[in-house]
Amino acid sequence: MPNEDVKIGTVDGDLARWFGDAGRLSVQRAVHELREGRPVRLTSGADALIVAAADMLGGERIAEWTMTSSGPVGLILPAPRLLHLGIIMPGPAHIGLSDLTAFDIDDVLMAVNPNVPLLAHEAATRLEASALDLVKRAYLLPAAVVLPATEDYGHMISVDASAVDTFHDRSARDISIIQRTRVPLSEAEDAEFVVFRGGEGLRDQIAIVIGNPDPKKPVLTRLHSACLTGDLFGSLKCDCGDQLRMAVNEITAQGGGVLLYLDQEGRGIGLLNKMRAYRLQEMGHDTVDADAVLGYGPDERRYGIAGAMLALLGFTKITLMTNNPEKISALEDFGVNVVGHQRLIGNVNPHNQKYLNTKAARAGHLLGEIARLRK
Repeated sequence: MPNEDVKIGTVDGDLARWFGDAGRLSVQRAVHELREGRPVRLTSGADALIVAAADMLGGERIAEWTMTSSGPVGLILPAPRLLHLGIIMPGPAHIGLSDLTAFDIDDVLMAVNPNVPLLAHEAATRLEASALDLVKRAYLLPAAVVLPATEDYGHMISVDASAVDTFHDRSARDISIIQRTRVPLSEAEDAEFVVFRGGEGLRDQIAIVIGNPDPKKPVLTRLHSACLTGDLFGSLKCDCGDQLRMAVNEITAQGGGVLLYLDQEGRGIGLLNKMRAYRLQEMGHDTVDADAVLGYGPDERRYGIAGAMLALLGFTKITLMTNNPEKISALEDFGVNVVGHQRLIGNVNPHNQKYLNTKAARAGHLLGEIARLRK
């Protein structure tokens, strides 16, 4: 007989352990819908919006929405993209689409030097800002199409804005170790891969524990964000592959430690948008400006999950291998005691010199000697 205190079909009682956090699950479902090109319903109290990812619609379909919708359709864009369009705002803005053609909308979304009419705009509401954040969670271009939800669409996935706002923290709280196994590496034969389940978007995260680090002492640690082009293919546009292999070698040489391999491609914007940014770099933009043209800040990564991974491994005091001071403060915000840091200086070549200079000059990375090189 089932426990009468458990409500079948909900996440009450024991079912919560099976289905997980209801809010986080609703965000994951909404992300899937957006990536499939379908709209979702975003709520906050009595307020509700229909939200779609502009990236999956394009100007023609957005223009159709504008002509056929019973309510006003708006486009929510973040401050970095707005600045590129000549609009100075401290945060995201709502742009009215009623006077824009499909061609104009495509220019607003993606054009590098847009020739669009003066855009009517106003500060985005808090709910509209959450819509933009939800689209970014799907690793799509940070642009959300919204219209008022005048009725309850039963077939449409619904998500509360509070669940979107706290999604990363919820994911960090629910992460767990699912598998540990030995995998000898060319630079570290005594290596153990630890797979964590429960990260954002159900993307598994990996830690590589090398040797037998003592959790009572500061553990040499590297947080390495995945870089398909650099780590796997040896791209010369960045120093990521060099840093990955140098970190494994250094941890081995010092007798042990841990490397967290985090699924945060392109400083948190995803592989597709990283390629878009690379294309903009070919047109003369540096790495920070290229991300801004797309609508992103200089670094979209978050490190709550990294802090949770270290806690599950039993490592509370670390020496962090990084050139990025923001990683230190971000980890400390999640209760990790960073007692020291070591830099990792990769190889400099004609293809990554500007990239490294920009990280030093505009992102505060500790690469002063590289920034002075080859001037």
